[in-house]
Amino acid sequence: MLGRASKISSVKGRNSTSQERLFDVDLAPSRSRNPKPHFRFIDLFAGIGGFRLAMVANGGECVFSSEWDTFAQRTYQANFGVKPHGDITKVELSEIPRFDVLTAGFPCQPFSMIGKREGFAHKTQGTLFWDILRIVKARRPAALLLENVKGLVSHNGGDTLDTIIGALQEADYWTFWRVLDAAEFGVPQHRERVYIVAFDKRRMRRPQFGWPRPSRKRRAIGRHIEKNVDGYSISKHLQKVYIHKADDGHPEIVDRKSDFAVKTLVASYHKIQRITGTFVKDGPTGLRLLTEGECKAIMGFPKKFRFPVSRTQMYRQMGNSVAVPVVRKVSREIAMTLLDAGVIGAPRARRRGKSG
Repeated sequence: MLGRASKISSVKGRNSTSQERLFDVDLAPSRSRNPKPHFRFIDLFAGIGGFRLAMVANGGECVFSSEWDTFAQRTYQANFGVKPHGDITKVELSEIPRFDVLTAGFPCQPFSMIGKREGFAHKTQGTLFWDILRIVKARRPAALLLENVKGLVSHNGGDTLDTIIGALQEADYWTFWRVLDAAEFGVPQHRERVYIVAFDKRRMRRPQFGWPRPSRKRRAIGRHIEKNVDGYSISKHLQKVYIHKADDGHPEIVDRKSDFAVKTLVASYHKIQRITGTFVKDGPTGLRLLTEGECKAIMGFPKKFRFPVSRTQMYRQMGNSVAVPVVRKVSREIAMTLLDAGVIGAPRARRRGKSG
């Protein structure tokens, strides 16, 4: 029988786009002489494709994506060669091809307080999670990977998370959830997010799923600070108006000697200005914003990833995205759990006992 390491090395997607193949050096955990697709996934609330990068690195083939924001669509298309479908609430099930795994970094809106006697599904109506649930019930994917802000745990006194977990369990899915900090998985940023993993009870017994173990090594922001940067300086006016507001704290200042992980990268351009300044020898204030390359390092995106949008949009998109290394490690555990359970199978040549 193939061990886990042998299995995962043979599952890089053959049908990945040429853009995705550009990222192999940065993201693929291993290589094989004859890479083949291993599982098919859909990318909902796709943003700029953080989930897609992580899943493809573990052998996934993206067969459908959905993202309503036009600027995020532009960045997604520039890197993956396809434009995501728009508003998920208007996507028909017939538009979605067959798939094995559903991924989604969905927004958290207020959930209703309808009594449990009417079913958990009723409590989610009117929220975007409802659209995930309708796809899950209709298509029965083998597994799900969902991501949300840490505040989901305490949102509405914990009822929102309970409703989500309850709805998945009511739909006959094994469910697991945990808060993970990106700083423990190879990026120089403290970014705590809730990850929810679910497996179809109708297709497998209780899964032997395990969360990835945090690394003892911590990556410092200082090693990623660039030299001789142009175009990111902060004027004295912006420093006075935005950075040092008396009622809004002070910025987190970093330089090449900083040996810590920065605070969470956020989507607001205003907050980006406040918390991501860095010391430089030139410039009107001695401070500047983090560069595009530094933001990529903070989020675990490959250096070749492109942003065909304004700098303001780039900051917004980075702040709204997922930390790729965390999703990559969680998705690897999902893929291996499905393999071990025989739900998605190994490449054909290996199933026949041939070497490959």
